[in-house]
Amino acid sequence: MTKIIARWISQHPKTVILIATLLLIPSIFGYIKTTINYDILTYLPEKLDSVKGERILDETFNDAAMAMLIVKDGTPLDAQSLKNTVAKIDGVQQVLWVDSLADITIPKEMLPDILSSVFYSADGTSTMMMVQFKEGGSSTSTMNALREIRKAMTANCYMSGLSAITLDTKDLADAQAPIYIAIAVALALIVLMCTMNSFVLPLVVLVSLGYAIVYNMGTNIMFGSISYITQCIAAILQLGVTMDFSVFLIDRFEEEKPKHATKAEAMESAIRYTFVSLLGSSLTTVFGFLALCFMQFTLGKDIGLVMAKGVFLGLITVVTVLPAFVLQLDKLIHKTGHKSLVPSFSKLNGFLLKHKKVVAVIFLLAFVPAVICQGKMAVYYDMTQSLPQDMSSVESLAKLKEEFNMATTHFVIFDENMSSEAVNSMTKEIRQIDGINTVVSLDSIIGSGIPKDVLPDEVKKICANSGYQLMMINSQYSTATDELNAQVDALKATVQKYSPSAYITGEGVLTKDLIDVTNDDFVLTDILSTASIFILIAICFKSISIPAILVASIELAIMLNKSCSFFFGSVEPFIAPTIIGCVQLGATVDYSLLMATRFKEELGRGRSKEEAIKITADECSRSIFQSAAVFFVATFGVYLTCDISIVKSICLMLARGSLISAVVIICCLPSVLCLLEGIINKTSVGWRKKAADGAPTEEPAAAAPAETGATSETKNTASPDASENGTETEKQCESLQNAKPSADSPADNTESNGKE
Repeated sequence: MTKIIARWISQHPKTVILIATLLLIPSIFGYIKTTINYDILTYLPEKLDSVKGERILDETFNDAAMAMLIVKDGTPLDAQSLKNTVAKIDGVQQVLWVDSLADITIPKEMLPDILSSVFYSADGTSTMMMVQFKEGGSSTSTMNALREIRKAMTANCYMSGLSAITLDTKDLADAQAPIYIAIAVALALIVLMCTMNSFVLPLVVLVSLGYAIVYNMGTNIMFGSISYITQCIAAILQLGVTMDFSVFLIDRFEEEKPKHATKAEAMESAIRYTFVSLLGSSLTTVFGFLALCFMQFTLGKDIGLVMAKGVFLGLITVVTVLPAFVLQLDKLIHKTGHKSLVPSFSKLNGFLLKHKKVVAVIFLLAFVPAVICQGKMAVYYDMTQSLPQDMSSVESLAKLKEEFNMATTHFVIFDENMSSEAVNSMTKEIRQIDGINTVVSLDSIIGSGIPKDVLPDEVKKICANSGYQLMMINSQYSTATDELNAQVDALKATVQKYSPSAYITGEGVLTKDLIDVTNDDFVLTDILSTASIFILIAICFKSISIPAILVASIELAIMLNKSCSFFFGSVEPFIAPTIIGCVQLGATVDYSLLMATRFKEELGRGRSKEEAIKITADECSRSIFQSAAVFFVATFGVYLTCDISIVKSICLMLARGSLISAVVIICCLPSVLCLLEGIINKTSVGWRKKAADGAPTEEPAAAAPAETGATSETKNTASPDASENGTETEKQCESLQNAKPSADSPADNTESNGKE
C-alpha cells in the first residue's frame, strides 16, 4: 500500500498540491469556528465541590461571571445613571448596587454597616457595583457586554473581576499571536537558509509545514473549543517538532537521485522509506504529548490531543505535500544552492572523547544539583501574574484591593431553609476568620427583625433562589497565596459545621483546588511520559540499558532546564513544568536516538567502539545542531514578542530546553555510550549485529554530489528495497536512527557515504 501511494504522489505532484490546497478551505473554516476558552479554571475536574458550586452559582444566581465596576468621586445620581446604562446592555443580567436595597437619598453614614462596607470605600470617595452577566465569563456574549460597559465608563471609572481579566487576556492574545508567529517563522527561515544549502528550499519546507499547521488548527473544531494557551503555542510547537521530518525526506530524496532514472522514481523511493522511518520516530513525540491527556486538570488533555494530532498531520503532510512541492520546484531549488554554514564538531568531539571518563563523571555528578535545584523552581497560580501589570483589569484589581481592601471574593451556597439563627451564627464565626472583610447574605442585609416574605422578589433573588441561599465573602488576601489558602481551609471547616452539604466556590477556592490537583498531575505525567518512551525505546532496541541511558540523558537536560529557573530567580506559571517535561522529553529524545542507532550501525560494520563513536559523534552532531537551532529560534522568537507571561515562560523554557538537550547529547552521550558499550552489548539483543552474510558491512564509496546541495554530508539510511528484506518490526526499529538527517551537503563531502 505504501508503495502504491508513494508512486501516485510522485507521479501526480500537481494533483497533490491542488487537493492539499483545497483542503485548506474547510480547515480555515474550522479554525474560524473553533471557540477559544480564555478561562483556564474551567478545566478543573467536574467532581470537585468548588466546580459543582460554580455551576450552581452560574445557573441559579448568574454570579459565576461577574465584574466589579467602581465609580470614583461621583455623586449617587451619577452612579445610578451609570448603573441604569449598564443594566440595559445586551448580555448583562443585572447590576447590584446600593439602590437595589435602599434609597440612594439616604446618606452613606445612615446606611447599615453591611451596605456601606460593601458598596462604599472606607474614605467614601468611591462606590462599587456588581455586574452579573447572563452567560459564562468567557462567552462571546459576556465579552461583548464587557466591551460595551467600558465604552459607557467615564474617566473616573474602572472595572475588574475575573471576566474583565479574561477579556484583556483574549484581546492581548488575539492581537499578538499573528505577530509572534510571523517572527517565529521568519527566524526559523533564516536558520534554515543558513543550515540548508538552498535559499528556496527553506521556503518550500515552511510552506508545506504551514499546510499541516492549518490542518491541525482547523480540525480542532472536533473538540468544540481549545484553550488560549493551546492556541498560542500549538503552531510554534508543531513547527519545531515536525521540522526534522521535512529535512529527512529531502535528505533521502537527494540520496536516491543517483540511483534512479527520474526524479519521480527517486521521490517514490524516498517516500516509501521515509514514511516507515518517521512513523517510528514520531511515536516518541506523540507519546510525550499523550501523557498530558491523563491529567485531572484537563488543560493537559487539551494541549496533548491538539499536539499529538499536529504531529500526525505533520507526518502525513511531509510525505505528501512536501514531495509534490519539491518535485515541482526542484530546478529552482538547485539554482539557489549555496554552502551550508553548519560548523564542524570534529575537533570538539575528539577532545571530549579523549577525556571520556572525565566527561562521564561530570555527566553523573550533574544529576546531583539538577535533581535538587529543579525541585526548587518557583511557580505561580494567579493568572493575573501572566498579564502585563499595566493592563486595565489588572490595575483595577489593584485599586479594588487598595480602596475596598477586597482582593478575592468567596461564595458559599447553602440550603435556603437554613434558619436565620444558624445563618447568623455561621456568619459571626466566618467574620472571625483572619483576612475576612465583609460577609453578605440575605439575613445580614435585612437583619433579624424583618420577615423575608415582605421583601420584593427581585431583592430576594439576589441572595436566595431555587432552594439555595447565597453568601458572598470578601477577602483581603490575594488568590493563590498561602494566606488565602489557609483562609479557605478555615472557611470550609466553619461552613461544613453548620451545613455539610454546602458548596464553597469562587476564584480563590478554585485556584486552591487547582494547586492540589496539578501537584498530583505533575507527578503522574512525568511518570507516564518517561515510562512510555522508555518502553518504546526498549522494544525498538531490544535492550534494557539503551533506554535507561537515553532517557537519563534527556531527563538530565530537562532537570537542568528547570534548574535554570531556580538559578535565575524566575517564577514560572504552574503548567510550565509539566508541559516542559513532556514536550522536551518527546521532542528531543530523537537526539539521543539518532546517536545510539548510528553507534550501533558503525559497530555493525566491524569498527572498534572508539572508532565507531567518533564517526557517530561527528555525523550526528550537525543534525542535532540544526534541529535544536530551528526549535530554539522559533520558540525564542515568541518569548521576545509575547506579553502573556504564561506563553512567554513556556516558550523560553522550550527554547532553553532545546539547547540544553543538544549540549547534553552532543557533549556527554558519546562518552557514556563508549564507556558502557560492554554493558550495552550484554543487555541488548543483536547489539553488535553484522551484515547479513556475517561479515562486517563494507564501507561504500562516496555519494554523488546532490543537485540541490540541500542534503546532509553523509547518508546513514538504507534503500527501501533493503529495508523491505527485514521484518516490519525491524524496519520500524531501525528507522529510528534516521529520524534526523545531517545538515551538510554531500557536495562538500569527500568522505565515505555509509549505507545501512
